[in-house]
Amino acid sequence: MIAASGAANAQLRLPQASQKASVMQTVGITDVTISYFRPMVKGRTIWGEWPEKVEGEATLDNGNTRPKGYPIVPYGHVWRTGANTATQFTVTDDVMINGQPLAAGTYSLHSIPGKEEWTIIFNKVADQGGSFNYDAKQDALRVKTKPVWVTENQEALGFSIEPTSEDTAAVVLRWEKIRVPFTMQVKEPVATTLAKVRVVVAAAKPDDFNTPFQAANYARDKKEMTDANAWYEQALKVADAEIAKGETYRGYARKFNALAALGRTKDAIPAGEKAVALGKAATPKVDTSALEKRIAELKAGKN
Repeated sequence: MIAASGAANAQLRLPQASQKASVMQTVGITDVTISYFRPMVKGRTIWGEWPEKVEGEATLDNGNTRPKGYPIVPYGHVWRTGANTATQFTVTDDVMINGQPLAAGTYSLHSIPGKEEWTIIFNKVADQGGSFNYDAKQDALRVKTKPVWVTENQEALGFSIEPTSEDTAAVVLRWEKIRVPFTMQVKEPVATTLAKVRVVVAAAKPDDFNTPFQAANYARDKKEMTDANAWYEQALKVADAEIAKGETYRGYARKFNALAALGRTKDAIPAGEKAVALGKAATPKVDTSALEKRIAELKAGKN
């Protein structure tokens, strides 16, 4: 009897003709992930019309039945937009794709290529073995885009996600001598961020100054002053509680920052001066130069 090996249950891994890959990009606070397999050109004809017309959009993406020499990706038919299983597209928040809304979630990403125009498809059935069981009734979104033909060949299919602003990105498929772009924009980026920030701030520990203070800075930058002032007040309470336990440079510096942010200059200045005195008396001494400069600015009426 042969003893069972500890590796008997290990998953067998062998090289694949189309290697697995993924690309992730954070846009604002939204994570965008594309997971796919990378077919290679290998000297084959990738794009084009089949010699005989096949009606409908149904996929012709079957290497076992494809006639020799026919294009790998025929125009006008659904393609898995990769190899092996269908490509997956995941967004953690609601977004706009080429100006059309797509809810947060994971989708299978299919496409219908054409020489002059492509259709990009986001299907609600995320796990699909290619496009063989693709059902258009499960589409969450279809958008049109224009392919760009280039001179340089790219052997392995690849996706990239390139940020173009604080809340937008260009998603690009690149394979052989084609580049297929579409745009993605976070839907209501400030509202999306603030909704998540409110949850985090509400759950902050009683001695956490930085979370509400940093959240308030963001809200103030976005002119959301109701949230900003409430969070500065929360940070001020943390500073006051810290001072109540013992007068320290940090406690008074935090109080100064919160009061100054609230526009309470008359209260902020003595808190700042107290922080400076405590810092200079500390061992080792605290570098108070930046704080002193800020106090001077407030005294000069510079907010």
